[in-house]
Amino acid sequence: MATYGMKAKAAVSGAPVVVSAPGASGDCAERLLAALGPASPAAVLLFGPPEALAQDLPKQLSAALGPSCQVIGCSSAGEFAFNGYCDEMVVAVGFPASRFRADAIWLRNLRSMSVLDWIDALRDLRARFAPAPGRTCFGLLLIDGLCQQEELVVATVDATLPQLLVLGGSAGDGLRFGRTRLVLNGESQPESAIFCLFETDFAIEEVIFDHFSPTSTRMVVTDAKPQERLILSINDEPAAEEYARLIGVEPEDLNPRTFARHPLLARIGGQHHVRAISEVAPGGALRLMSAIEPGVMLTLGCADDLTHGLESCLSRLGSRSVMILAFDCVLRRLALEQAGLQDTVARLYRHYNVAGFNTYGEQHGGVHVNQTFVGLAFLDPGSGDAAR
Repeated sequence: MATYGMKAKAAVSGAPVVVSAPGASGDCAERLLAALGPASPAAVLLFGPPEALAQDLPKQLSAALGPSCQVIGCSSAGEFAFNGYCDEMVVAVGFPASRFRADAIWLRNLRSMSVLDWIDALRDLRARFAPAPGRTCFGLLLIDGLCQQEELVVATVDATLPQLLVLGGSAGDGLRFGRTRLVLNGESQPESAIFCLFETDFAIEEVIFDHFSPTSTRMVVTDAKPQERLILSINDEPAAEEYARLIGVEPEDLNPRTFARHPLLARIGGQHHVRAISEVAPGGALRLMSAIEPGVMLTLGCADDLTHGLESCLSRLGSRSVMILAFDCVLRRLALEQAGLQDTVARLYRHYNVAGFNTYGEQHGGVHVNQTFVGLAFLDPGSGDAAR
């Protein structure tokens, strides 16, 4: 078992507890509970391969921790727990009840677009959290990353709870893109999302970073299937062929690592957001990990430094951060690994206590994005550099 404490903040009472264990081990639940149980958590987040979450692990944790603890989980495209990227591990984050309160709900049937049901459930959940002096609320959103409904879910949550800070990630299945899994208190629901509302007396702060800048290369989506997130043609040419020409490779050489290096950017609200490509679909179409419409102008992205910008974002927190819960796109991970920067990532995650999972997409600020590091830092107000 690998148990990770608050290396630089071990004395901070009630700080989140992070632990990881091999997902295939028969005693995974026992290993996780050995670290989580003493913290008396109000909530536990689980991230791991679909196979691990499909077993009895979530039910065992939920039964052992009791009804006062929300056990929430989703499958991932990789995990990380302070020591950099890992695979086939289960990462658990426990939020001690001494500093956190939590409650969670299902947003079911994503493909049927049950928006009114979601709104009612979200309002009922928010009503259970009366304003408390000295405490802050935030929301975490985990969404099936294969249902292609993230934009609708994120927009619904943002419109229903407009003053609430909400972050999240899309559940994954490695690079297989086969089946994702979400669990809540031992129950699993297909094609759904989980929204968890937290209250804490820790100060919190977003950490958002992507490593792309727009180039001068622009293109127009001339044909698309929005419901399937497919670009059929770019500049009136077959999509995969035209994209390959623009980035200077042969169509047969397109793969996830190529997509990670050359993303498409869409300008939304005055900012460029990545519209990541997941695969070349049959017939030469490009399948995206975000919504796309015919007529949209896209810009080819150019990779900036993969780690220096992130380190700059993290360093602004100083010694105030006791832990950063993060959602980091699997395509960012591929780019970092291809550049041989795994050790640099491990150093940063160790130093700043970063834990979370690799996603099929990230949510923040009421939008669904790709190839972005989205983090939530829990800050120690007693730190010497707490005043900024």
